[in-house]
Amino acid sequence: MHNPDDLALYYYDGCFFCSRVRQALHDLGVRVEMRNIVESPQHLQDLVAARGRRTVPVLRIRKEGGDEWMPESADIVAYLRRRFG
Repeated sequence: MHNPDDLALYYYDGCFFCSRVRQALHDLGVRVEMRNIVESPQHLQDLVAARGRRTVPVLRIRKEGGDEWMPESADIVAYLRRRFG
């Protein structure tokens, strides 16, 4: 099981593309901070402030020089497979 503290997934239940990312996380045994933008107005506000839009899924990757915000489920899944596969 991987528990990286530098990753957070912005998502909401019922989102097909979010489900693809969540399934990849499960398959790879990776646990990240899950930030549901419907259940938490703060998570939605953080996402919009960072990206200027509310589309999900988005993976926030904490880096030394600042956060990277990765949209697109296929890109997120590919990143997770490279890093944890």
